[in-house]
Amino acid sequence: MVIRVVRVLAGSAALVFLNYCAFRLQFNLSAATSINFLAVVLTALRFGFLEATGSSVVALTCLDYFFTAPVLTLQVADPQNLLALASFEFTALVVSRLSIRVQSHMTEAVVHQHNAEKLYEFSRSVLFLNRHEPPGPQIAALIVKNIDVDAVVIFDAEFARLDSLGICSREDEDLAKSAFLCDTSRTEWDSQRWVRVLRVGTKPIGAVLLHGGTLTPIMADAVTSLVATALERTRSFEKEARAEAIRQGEQLRKTVLDGLAHAFKTPLTVIQAGTSGLLEMKSLCPEQAELVELINEQSTELNELTNRFLRMAKLESAELHLQREPVAVPQLIDEVVGDCSDELYGHSVQVRVLDDKLAVTADRQLLAMTMTELLVNAAKYSTINSPIAVSAERRDDQIVLAVHNDGPEIALEEQELIFERFYRSPNLKHRAPGSGIGLAIAKKTAVAHRGNVWVSSERETGTTFFLSLPAYIGREHESLAN
Repeated sequence: MVIRVVRVLAGSAALVFLNYCAFRLQFNLSAATSINFLAVVLTALRFGFLEATGSSVVALTCLDYFFTAPVLTLQVADPQNLLALASFEFTALVVSRLSIRVQSHMTEAVVHQHNAEKLYEFSRSVLFLNRHEPPGPQIAALIVKNIDVDAVVIFDAEFARLDSLGICSREDEDLAKSAFLCDTSRTEWDSQRWVRVLRVGTKPIGAVLLHGGTLTPIMADAVTSLVATALERTRSFEKEARAEAIRQGEQLRKTVLDGLAHAFKTPLTVIQAGTSGLLEMKSLCPEQAELVELINEQSTELNELTNRFLRMAKLESAELHLQREPVAVPQLIDEVVGDCSDELYGHSVQVRVLDDKLAVTADRQLLAMTMTELLVNAAKYSTINSPIAVSAERRDDQIVLAVHNDGPEIALEEQELIFERFYRSPNLKHRAPGSGIGLAIAKKTAVAHRGNVWVSSERETGTTFFLSLPAYIGREHESLAN
């Protein structure tokens, strides 16, 4: 404030000297008014409106004293001169104000352009972040370099990570964390700190704190948006890389699984042929025959497991082509029950199909395989000598097949997991042998047919597996039961 007062006094002295010179040179009122007007406008542009106001008052006094009659007095004899002096003062103040405003707009335009250049350089730089390094430290370094801030703190909520650069205190880090937790942005003008929540859409993903006196609210918000975009872009690249790695790993797994399954087939066939031949020779003693029979049973089990691996690989292959055809459900159930009777461990099967014209459009071989898996699975986990119930009914445009047993309850949190490949319930895996791929095959078969498979299990009523498939619609299904 003292400096501004000094400026007003210095400007006033200069104006008095200028008017005195004009008086000595015998300038008239019009010429003197123009000179004073120019001096007031220049003062406004150079120093500000307060200084210009003081100069206008001094100029008005000098014009009255030196150039209006009676001269060298502060009296005004002619009303026209009084009007002229009032017009001068009003015009000088208005023009000074407008000049300052124009100059202010020009300064703001320059600042905006400079800020835009900074943001452009920053946005270009974040496109070349090293994907093999954490994004936080890189972004912080780019902000300090391109935005000219003194310090920056970035809080990444996904990894609960704080990255800072510059002169940062523990308070700055706490402010960034609390901004995210409270989902509130803030500006501290006294300490020149700008705290903003990072968002992707409406979802908060972190927070950023900027410390610098040259920032503006628009600039701080723009930097915040760019930081959020950069973090999200980095995450999308990471997700894409993980997805590609998973895809390649899955492809490798399928290839290895398929190769091993085919490699096992030949020696297993030779083993089974050899054991069958030894048993047919009838020349073995009882102990030898028992051992050969054991080898034959285990090789048969291993051969079945290999077949399941091959089926799984086929179901997961992108080259799988379903051989769709109308399949009569009652006949299919009867065939499956008859074919797998030896694997039901003595359990009786109760079939209940009220409509003998039920039919689906499906790959008959895959559907029979899936029904076999569900039946054998039910027999494995049922209590001894308990019956297994198989039913089928139509629900809207779906045929729903159900296989029920009174085995142990499957926990609710495991009712989705049991359809995943190789998963076996920790509570039930010792109850019966298995590989954990049978239900996964059932799931893949259902999805391949645009159907679904699920389970309902309760301690009192037992466990029921459901398989739904699109119903066959056509005149042909009327004769499928015949």
